[in-house]
Amino acid sequence: MNGGYTGKILRVNLDDGKITIEEWDQALAREFIGGVGLAAKIIWDETNAATDPFSGENPLVLMAGPVTGTRVPTSGRWSAAALSPLTNIWGEAHAGGTFGHAMKFAGLDGIVVKGKAQKPVYLWIDGERVELRDASHLWGKDTWQTDELVKAETDPRASVSCIGPAGEKLVRFAVILNDGKMGRVHGRCGLGAVMGSKKLKAIAVKGVKRPAVADEEGLKNSVTAKFVRRHLEFETELKPRWTESSGRLWREGKRGVKNYQTGPAGFPQFHAKYFENLMLGEKLYCAGCSVGCIESKTVGDKRHQVAQHTSCSGARLMIDDFEALQESFDMSNRYGLEIMSLGGVIAFAMECYDRGLITRKDTDGIDLKWGNPEAMLAITRQIGEREGFGRLLGEGVKRAAEQIGGLAPEYAIHVKGHEFPSYDVRAWNAGALEFATASSGAHHYEATTFALSLVGDFFASILGEGDLGSIAKNRFAVKGVGKLTAKAQDFGCVVDSLVTCKMLIGYTFTGQAVQPDLLLEWTNLVTGWNMDMREFIEAGERIFNLKRMINVRRGISRKDDTLPARFLTARLGSGEGGTADNLPPLGAMLNEYYEHRGWAEDGIPTKAKLLDLGLGETVEWGR
Repeated sequence: MNGGYTGKILRVNLDDGKITIEEWDQALAREFIGGVGLAAKIIWDETNAATDPFSGENPLVLMAGPVTGTRVPTSGRWSAAALSPLTNIWGEAHAGGTFGHAMKFAGLDGIVVKGKAQKPVYLWIDGERVELRDASHLWGKDTWQTDELVKAETDPRASVSCIGPAGEKLVRFAVILNDGKMGRVHGRCGLGAVMGSKKLKAIAVKGVKRPAVADEEGLKNSVTAKFVRRHLEFETELKPRWTESSGRLWREGKRGVKNYQTGPAGFPQFHAKYFENLMLGEKLYCAGCSVGCIESKTVGDKRHQVAQHTSCSGARLMIDDFEALQESFDMSNRYGLEIMSLGGVIAFAMECYDRGLITRKDTDGIDLKWGNPEAMLAITRQIGEREGFGRLLGEGVKRAAEQIGGLAPEYAIHVKGHEFPSYDVRAWNAGALEFATASSGAHHYEATTFALSLVGDFFASILGEGDLGSIAKNRFAVKGVGKLTAKAQDFGCVVDSLVTCKMLIGYTFTGQAVQPDLLLEWTNLVTGWNMDMREFIEAGERIFNLKRMINVRRGISRKDDTLPARFLTARLGSGEGGTADNLPPLGAMLNEYYEHRGWAEDGIPTKAKLLDLGLGETVEWGR
């Protein structure tokens, strides 16, 4: 294989316990890179239009990329993918921590798990030795307990990915959590429930052999000269820049408040408390990371993730009790619940309660009024346990709204069944288009257009698209947004296939983004390729189109590339910089987007485009 790859994928069939090592085709590496790219290829090949996400036929694919475990900064990331039980279409999630390195050091590019075990099991990978072990005694344990117990039974140096009770009980937005209390999470799309449906409680990995790199000295010199020195010089400016950029997100109305009924002006006291808590504690670092999420910290022996959880739950629920929010965050991690969807379903329930669609009789006596931290904690426990009203909310907002009936679907904020993260897309048009067209439903991470709105020169300096830089910075632009969003999605697929962290490419909002040409340079130094930028970005386009075709085969088209009516018809009425009056013109932007992508007007890729990208196996489903 090329540098950066081991050439091996571990295959586990839980139906019969068979474990094999598969040597995969090197030609696929340059076409699909790794990470979500190779995962999409596997899921296309091994599922069909009727595959049930909770069936044994749905493969759970855990994948590293060519730069995982190398000197490339933030190379501790790895990807997980499967058909999502929340949306019934493509599902992906990404996390850092130590597991990606451990998997690669154990000589694996990825792990594919199919079938269903008869009783709970966990997988132990110790270098070349692999075995399934009984996990009956772990079933029912939370993620922190599971991490500690599995390490005690295997090796204290092992890296553990596991599920909590929410995954076992098939909460449709359950997560895979890595590294115990450090809590690095494959959060979106309910992949923890896929793991639970297979009765796979955990995977533990230990490896010691670093992957080969084509030009180790060249990579070392490049990373040192072009990133490390610059990063060290920049570190002193990181906190004030982060504070300013995060504050700008709030001022511009990009944070959702009260289930997106209002903007920052509707909850002014929240912002100051948010930043007081943001600066607590010490930053956490994943394997291979020197950046460190400034919002992800430790306080004592607890992880303290203010930016993520308080914006996902606090603002949306009108709760500014940060001790309760921290308790809810810890509870979510221990149960294995995804905080973005969790905040979405509780906000939905609070609005239904406020509007009289549900009462205390429905909620088992829980007073789901806005701003009630006790209600948030009580309903979080119910969801994690799949008890009472939490059983319904554990189905996600789309299914819950359909069961409640009446006007409830109006208050269910999702795309394709996937709850929104904490962003209000009335605040930037590219975000509206990104959320409407994202491969897994509403998703902020695939293209990260909210970050590009702060570093618009990202495109102009590298991709030869000078107009896109100014379009990215104009959050209310319409013309050109289709092209901008498509290119951001394509490049995002490259990053998620290498796999690196999007903190590296501008997600930090700090102005020190690693540009695509440097990432390409590092990729070539690792692999020994001579890729140019055209081929690099085309790989991302191929991957995005393959994910789209997985969805098309499962019934997705333009009818599904939409947003909740609230974002298209109800003006925000608060906020700054014009957000109060903006309604994203989604139809016009979709037209441009489809045209740029070479898709038909119904949102289905044309046969010509699929053939041009080398996706001939999908042509049957194209236009």
